[in-house]
Amino acid sequence: MTHPPLTPLTRPARLRPGAKVAVVAPSGPVPGERLDAGLEILRGWDLDPVVLPHVRDQHPGFWYLAGADRDRARDLTEAWCDPSVSAVICARGGYGVQRMVDLLDWTAIRAAGPKVFVGYSDVTALHEAFAVRTGLATLHGPMVGAATFLKDAPTQESLRATLFEPESVRTLGLDTARTMVPGRARGITLGGCVSLLAADLGTPHARPSARGGLLLIEDVGEEDYRLDRILTQLLRSGWLDGVAGVALGSWAECGPYEQVRAVLLDRLGGLGVPVVEELRFGHSETALTMPLGVAAVLDAEARTLTLDEPALL
Repeated sequence: MTHPPLTPLTRPARLRPGAKVAVVAPSGPVPGERLDAGLEILRGWDLDPVVLPHVRDQHPGFWYLAGADRDRARDLTEAWCDPSVSAVICARGGYGVQRMVDLLDWTAIRAAGPKVFVGYSDVTALHEAFAVRTGLATLHGPMVGAATFLKDAPTQESLRATLFEPESVRTLGLDTARTMVPGRARGITLGGCVSLLAADLGTPHARPSARGGLLLIEDVGEEDYRLDRILTQLLRSGWLDGVAGVALGSWAECGPYEQVRAVLLDRLGGLGVPVVEELRFGHSETALTMPLGVAAVLDAEARTLTLDEPALL
């Protein structure tokens, strides 16, 4: 079965000074001091961050979860449906979204309309859910309690500029970027942690195909053979059939990069599409904010991703 190519998603409005921003913890628990430091950064941008009731929770039985599944889902639903909230930013990743994503009130979320949504890592499952279930564009960007966001000025500036001045960050890419497979392609951005994309396959609301997409992928803590398995699953399932291009971010704690690179080239090089590596998003020391669901051009020779339009209205 051939699926239709991806189309651009609905973009939310940019943030204005004084905007109310809700912070949620859909995955793992966030250390209180890191959360507090991240909130101070947001306040320094003249935002009004509000922490939802269960963000500081710790699940009584599972150390890797920030509170009960229904409580985490309730926080996100209530934040999205609050008309005074302009953006929802995740506190951290880890694991847990797949346990709570089906507990969200997607009917109410769709009715509430577009808002800015920011996160990465385990939040990949929410990016996919927002794309498929609501048709809304989102931002693959740093989280409030993430170490990179707290200590790296370029990471902070990439998110700040995207939120307030999105027209200033239409072309994405750092000097580290390299051409893996040459070419130039136009498509719709999608992606995140590649392990989460593979884990989503076969679930009731999974995206059926990346056809027509510019796939932005990265991951953390996945050894070369596990990345091989993940990419092979995406290939065998047909999910990558018709993908327009691939941009590769960081592969932190995945082993020596040359070994990881060999796997990426072996598994993705045969797609016949341009591939850019080390574009620096995800779990890297500097992490660019990457809009998802927007039309863009991937130029492997120039080693850039250029958006057709700003990420936010």
